[in-house]
Amino acid sequence: MGPHPAVAAIRLAVRRVLNDILNDHEPPARQTVHEPPSAPVVLVACSGGADSMALASALAFEAPKLGIRAGGVTVDHGLQPGSGVRAEEVALRLRAMGLDPVDSVAVTVGREGGPEAAARDARYAALDEASARHGATAILLGHTRDDQAETVLLGLARGSGIRSLSGMAAVSGADGRYRRPFLQLDRQTARKACMVQSLPVWDDPHNADPAYTRSRLRHEGLPALEKALGKGVVEALARTAQLSRDDADALDAWARQAEASVRDAAGLLECAKLYALPPAVRRRVLRRAAIEAGAPAGSLFARHIEEVDRLITGWRGQGVINLPGKVVAQRQGGRLVIRQG
Repeated sequence: MGPHPAVAAIRLAVRRVLNDILNDHEPPARQTVHEPPSAPVVLVACSGGADSMALASALAFEAPKLGIRAGGVTVDHGLQPGSGVRAEEVALRLRAMGLDPVDSVAVTVGREGGPEAAARDARYAALDEASARHGATAILLGHTRDDQAETVLLGLARGSGIRSLSGMAAVSGADGRYRRPFLQLDRQTARKACMVQSLPVWDDPHNADPAYTRSRLRHEGLPALEKALGKGVVEALARTAQLSRDDADALDAWARQAEASVRDAAGLLECAKLYALPPAVRRRVLRRAAIEAGAPAGSLFARHIEEVDRLITGWRGQGVINLPGKVVAQRQGGRLVIRQG
C-alpha cells in the first residue's frame, strides 16, 4: 500500500524540483581523478509550520534517493517570547528526520518597509548566509498555492502593474537559488501530510493577527471573495499569477532588446524613439535605466516611473524628477538623462 495521497503529492512535487536542480547545476569539477564528486547540498527553510514541515519531510525522503545531501535552516526572528527555544525545537525535529547540516539562526528585524517586509528581508539575508556557509545548490521554500493567491491580491492592491500580479516565481534568487515546490499545492494538502505522518507543527500567532495585512487577507479577504464569487478563487488567482508572469517575462525581454535601439551614440536615451515604443515596453526601459543609475528596485514604484514617463509623453518643460536612491531624471535637448543627483 502506497503513502497517503497528501504525502504522495508533496513527495512528487519535491522530487520534480530536485531533478530540476540536478539538471540545472552540474557538479563541481573534481580535484583529482580519484576524488569522488561531492553530493550537492539542498537546504529547506523551515519555520515549524505545516507547509515547511511537510516540505522538510518530503526533502528528507527524496534527497537520499537522488544522491543529494539535504539540510535545513530555521530562522528565529526574535519577535515573540520563547522564539529561540522554539527555533531550537524545530532544528531538533529536522535533525530527527535525518537532515544534515541543520542551522538555527537568530536575526535582528529592523523597521524599514514595515514589520512584514523587515522580517522577510532579515530572513532571506540569513538564508543567503546559510547557503554560502554550506555551499548549498538550492534552498526550498514552502509557499503554497494559497500563499500565491494572497500575493497576487496584495500586488493588485498596490496597483504596481503586471509584474506584481505575477506573484512568486517557482525559481528565484541568485543563480536560481530559491525553489518553491508547493506553488501548485494547496495549504490543506501540506497540513494533511503532516497529520498523517504525525509531524508536530507550530501555528505562528502572527498568521492570525489582524494587525498584519496578509493575515487580514487570509482570514477575511479571501473568504469574503469565495463567498461572493464561489469556490475556485484561489486556483484562479494562482493561474493569473502564472499567466501574468509569462506576459511580464515577454515584455521584459522585449524591453531589453528595444533599449539599445533608443540610445544615441553616447548612450543617452532619445525621447522621440522612446515615445514610439508601446507604453509597457517604454516604462520597462525607464525602470531599468533608473535602477542602473542607482535607484533601489524595491523602492522604485509605478508612480515614480509614471512621472519619468511624462517627460516623454507629456513634455511641458518640467523640471527634474527625483527618484529613490538620490537618482534624478530630466529631459535635456531631446535626450532623457537619468543619473545620480
